[in-house]
Amino acid sequence: MLVRALPAALFILAGIRKILAYGGTVGYFGGLGLPLPGLVAPLVIAIEIVLPLLFIAGWRLREVGVVLALYTVATGLIAHQFWAAPDAQFGNQFNHFFKNIAIAGGFLPAALQASAQQRSARGAAGASEAA
Repeated sequence: MLVRALPAALFILAGIRKILAYGGTVGYFGGLGLPLPGLVAPLVIAIEIVLPLLFIAGWRLREVGVVLALYTVATGLIAHQFWAAPDAQFGNQFNHFFKNIAIAGGFLPAALQASAQQRSARGAAGASEAA
């Protein structure tokens, strides 16, 4: 569970910070060019708090892990566009983008392990039914 809690904590804390600075969050999303930032903000906050809690709990680990990985890549593509950043921001955005890619990669082993365990359980159930 600790292995799942460590990357999940990053998102939970980010979601809480977005709540505490809600006006700034909406403004930031608007500055990124996101449509309807007032509607996007609560959705992002829900994703960043609810999905990591489900990931820690191990609920539908395969699906939640894949969604968190995709979300993390998407946030990197939206918020850390190092390829379009001014020279003074290039290094920072580059590091943040690839941090997101690395975090996404961290969600996938849990999702893959859950998928393998589900296949193994189905195989064992099928074998016992055949006997």
